[in-house]
Amino acid sequence: MSGGRTAALNSRFGVPGVAFRPGPGGLESVEVENGKGTATVALQGAHVLAWAPRGEEPVVWLSEAARFVPGAAVRGGIPICWPWFGPHPTDAARPQHGFARTSEWQVVAVERLPDERTRLTFRLPDGHGGDAWPHRTEVLYVVTVGRTLELDLVTRNAGEEPLAIGQALHTYFRVSDYERVTVHGVEGCRYLDKVSGAEGLQDRPLTLTGKFDRVFLGSSRDCIIEDPGLSRAIRVAKRSSSSTVVWNPGIAGATGDYGPRGSREMLCLETANVANDVVRLAPHAVHVLFARVSVGPPG
Repeated sequence: MSGGRTAALNSRFGVPGVAFRPGPGGLESVEVENGKGTATVALQGAHVLAWAPRGEEPVVWLSEAARFVPGAAVRGGIPICWPWFGPHPTDAARPQHGFARTSEWQVVAVERLPDERTRLTFRLPDGHGGDAWPHRTEVLYVVTVGRTLELDLVTRNAGEEPLAIGQALHTYFRVSDYERVTVHGVEGCRYLDKVSGAEGLQDRPLTLTGKFDRVFLGSSRDCIIEDPGLSRAIRVAKRSSSSTVVWNPGIAGATGDYGPRGSREMLCLETANVANDVVRLAPHAVHVLFARVSVGPPG
């Protein structure tokens, strides 16, 4: 991105506490600081790279060894998986988790709200999916920064045929040790275990060990990561989400862009609609995937 582009963005969208800057690897980013929280969002992927409430430790994890390359996914933050999750359903050569997370999003609006929060609105330009996504869709992403982080992923089917969409807010949370936290909120859900290939029923709060990758189906309740090591609990409230994905590659599998401590200090808990819970959109219908992240004391 050129300095001229940065200046133009600041001129058009700059408000107190918001600044556009060239980030690592030349990726344009917007930095937000208000009375309630701070955040950084890259325009590539509308990718939230950092968020913390005012006076709190970081809540979103970003690898120290993350690579910032145009057209490549960044390790950490909150990538947007859309319009499919995992491999393409019919063509394994297509990009993993879709193309939204590596596409350049447009800034639509920046607003400073009366309660000191800051709202950023991004739009996914048409045509980024190429032959892999010939459908007419309109996609907006609204990020509201304050003591909570609110995320709205809005999809409109602008065509005349129904669509099936897989999606996830692939959030990397910072934890003290992923093997020492407990995840509440998926009890009673059936799961698909992508490590063992097994299916089952989650009958208790979730603890992890080693490599872990499960899709919890019919999961619409709030989820809580109880972390005694950091003396906090992270709550993810959601709407229009019927799946929750919990993932960590395990210490042995976390190499390269995970950094020297690997995956020990992160846990992915994803607000999603995947597998049997994909969204089926009628012509001209709109779907809003919503998540609100907050932090409080444990227990």
